[in-house]
Amino acid sequence: MVLDDLGSSLRGALDGLRGKSRISEEDVQAVVKEIQRSLLQADADVDLVMELSDNIESRAVEEEPPSGTSARDWVLRIVYEELVELVGDSTEIPLEPQTIVLAGLQGAGKTTTAAKIAWWFSKKGLRPAVIQTDTWRPGAYEQAEQMAERAEVDFYGDPDSDDAVQIARDGLEATEDADVRIVDTAGRHALEDDLIDELEEIESVVDPDRNLLVLDAAIGQEAKEQARRFEGAVGINGVVITKLDGTAKGGGALVAVNETDSTIAFLGTGETVKDVERFEPSGFISRLLGMGDLQQLTERVERAMEETQEEDDWEPEDLMKGEFTLKDMRKQMEAMNKMGPLDQVMDMIPGLGGGMMDQLPDDAMDVTEERMRDFEVIMDSMTENELENPRQIGRSRTERIARGSGKPKDRIRELLEQHKMMERTLKQFQGMGDADMERMMKQMDQGDMGGGGMGGMGGNPFG
Repeated sequence: MVLDDLGSSLRGALDGLRGKSRISEEDVQAVVKEIQRSLLQADADVDLVMELSDNIESRAVEEEPPSGTSARDWVLRIVYEELVELVGDSTEIPLEPQTIVLAGLQGAGKTTTAAKIAWWFSKKGLRPAVIQTDTWRPGAYEQAEQMAERAEVDFYGDPDSDDAVQIARDGLEATEDADVRIVDTAGRHALEDDLIDELEEIESVVDPDRNLLVLDAAIGQEAKEQARRFEGAVGINGVVITKLDGTAKGGGALVAVNETDSTIAFLGTGETVKDVERFEPSGFISRLLGMGDLQQLTERVERAMEETQEEDDWEPEDLMKGEFTLKDMRKQMEAMNKMGPLDQVMDMIPGLGGGMMDQLPDDAMDVTEERMRDFEVIMDSMTENELENPRQIGRSRTERIARGSGKPKDRIRELLEQHKMMERTLKQFQGMGDADMERMMKQMDQGDMGGGGMGGMGGNPFG
């Protein structure tokens, strides 16, 4: 999960209020103290933490909660609103032709980020191109070319030139048919004058629509000084925070942006070109507090379904009629794989992420992903007839499939049992009328499906 330790600590602080209908000043102070500890451990600025905790404490004590609202849900709402205010708005990124320059120190992840953002634009229906101008870092051209190839976007660079400004100029001409040009610039180990000078020259030639500063989440509070220097040199329209999947210091980078006049544009959540998200403050904080992020989840589901259908003529609507075969189950698994790591997906589902994830062993999701890989191998060893009619798989066929796949017979039985469970669930949906479906969706929207708490269906769980 993004900022897993911070989210777990915040949820733990709020769990102390479970079952209480009224809240005392002592209760609020205990929660605020835990929130302070959590944010300071995440390397957030002390003054900002104190301001945030003062706001939470005064609101929780002085404001009157709505009738029927539990103490925990009331404080949860206040914490949510104050954290959304703290991280600020999302950078405006219109879906139209534009040129973007990426700036940042070496090691921040600019080259990977360029390909990720290009891939993101391509999924929005635009034609992007990456222009690589880093002539300082060995291997920068090769890395950028490979990443652009993985993102399936246009690319320009000149490995034989050491003139970054001329490469930028030539790159604009070479990619004039692209809708979105993303210019990756060189970074250094510190904010040397030559980095700033070169960046200013490239910015002058490119005349970008927006400059994005790429920050490594692990940099913490040092992000403030970086943002100020780059802002003074070329002006920063937004920030991309990378490597949020593996650091507890990300809180420092997140709130540092709050102190610069910048906003956050994108989050890098993993190593592949698909591991990028548009920053949406309400959904991000909702996920951090264990309330899900259905907007981000919906985007991933739609993208996964589109990619699955591009590779085959399988239609997910077919699941709602006829028999549910192992072929259908396989397509669902492929779509799930395209959505990203299971722990990230779980975090986005109200009632399943957050607190429930805190109770699982650290390797629980790895085990689940391993089972899914085993299921794939097992299905590769089945005949077409067995995939279409899994009920005919008895003891002798199980033994044959086990030998062919190299997997234990128990894992084959797990697959068949999983298929039966999914088939039963789908049959329940198939028997539903429109009124039944509408009633169920309304229950989910109100958090009445077992998730509890304030998990709504939109980006803002509190409507």
